Amino acid sequence: MSCLPNSLFTIMDREAYRNCCSLVKIPRQSYEQFWSSHFVDYIDKELSYSKFFKKYLLPNHPCMFSRRFTENWKCRKQWVSEEGKPNFQKLLQEFDEIPVPVANCNAKEYNANPKQVMPFKEFILYWKEYIQYGHSSPKGCLYLKDWHMSRDFPEHNVYTTPVFFSSDWLNEYWDTLEVDDYRFVYMGPKGSWTPFHADVFRSYSWSANICGRKKWLLYPPGQEEFLRDTHGNLPYDVTSAELRDRGLFPHSEEACQPLEIIQEAGEIIFVPSGWHHQVYNLEDTISINHNWLNGCNVDIMWQFLQIELLSVQKEIEEWRNTMDSWHQHCQVIMKACSGINYAEFASFLKIIADNRMAFLNACSSGDSSDCPRHLSETLTTLGPYHAAFDLQRVAHIIECLLCNEDFKRLDHSTLQPETMLQQIRDTIQSTRGQHLLYQE
Repeated sequence: MSCLPNSLFTIMDREAYRNCCSLVKIPRQSYEQFWSSHFVDYIDKELSYSKFFKKYLLPNHPCMFSRRFTENWKCRKQWVSEEGKPNFQKLLQEFDEIPVPVANCNAKEYNANPKQVMPFKEFILYWKEYIQYGHSSPKGCLYLKDWHMSRDFPEHNVYTTPVFFSSDWLNEYWDTLEVDDYRFVYMGPKGSWTPFHADVFRSYSWSANICGRKKWLLYPPGQEEFLRDTHGNLPYDVTSAELRDRGLFPHSEEACQPLEIIQEAGEIIFVPSGWHHQVYNLEDTISINHNWLNGCNVDIMWQFLQIELLSVQKEIEEWRNTMDSWHQHCQVIMKACSGINYAEFASFLKIIADNRMAFLNACSSGDSSDCPRHLSETLTTLGPYHAAFDLQRVAHIIECLLCNEDFKRLDHSTLQPETMLQQIRDTIQSTRGQHLLYQE
């Protein structure tokens, strides 16, 4: 029996697959429409995955989903009081002494807020006092952020990732290794905020407000270049008066005005790749945030990694001729600074490809036992067209790696990217031949 019911072939439909399967470089439409607007598309009705894929993922455009997409989440019911405020009593019952990461929004450490770890109940006690004293405290404005609640409490199941965001290579990779993830809970009082940044590896993100309201300031890709100071550094706070100092920020007046979006309770914002942003909690707020990437933006990640390596190479250029292992040292430093280097990126691509080849082979044979168990439901829901699209995107990036001089210098005998590339091509050809994929 096939692992793919016919009814699921429409998640990524044939037309969407045909339109994108031949893409080498994904064409991203101009962001000019966002330069003078304070509006993004608001999705309140049913939307097919293929339409979301075509209208938002491929062109890298933001949008907002209405509260109807989160109304059945347990956390919307259990973590929120009847008045729409954080339900501190219920939260304390669930998490009590659990250690959580907390940032101080009133302090600056490099271009971020310094963090400490404290018991959850201590943060809630602080939060209650902060509200009681008119949203102020001698401890500063503390913000619980980047808490891996889903990883720490997998049995809670307090929310469900919407299908639109389910093609998530980033968390799939880390789940396979069982060492990390990019799924977070944020909890912060009115006035807490996150400084100007773009997301890790230039990934997508989605953020759902469980309760409270946020204000987002978003800049389309490329606009951040106008906001750099004379040393090439991005600002910590894009609302700071110092940005008007032409001596410090010579090109700031050339940047467009940010896209300003108010996110209400229950709504989900989709933040595309490379959109720098700054976020404020307008009320006491709880949110669920995921960083994620897939075949639509893996090329943006690859471009980001090349820029990161170039930056490291410039930094230690003076030692280039004195070290036999200079290129390897660059990779080590890149890993320390960015969280990933070329070798791990190649391993990441291999795991994504292996999972999809196993899935398509399982579909061909009718034996789903070879399909990765933790991914079976997601891959089945997205369907074979999506798996084939993913494989084609991986193949394209591997081809780029094999042409890259810095990658060529590395030892990739264990990964054997040429072999992997051929396996991908064989799998796609085989599944086409068995009519799992139709091309006209």
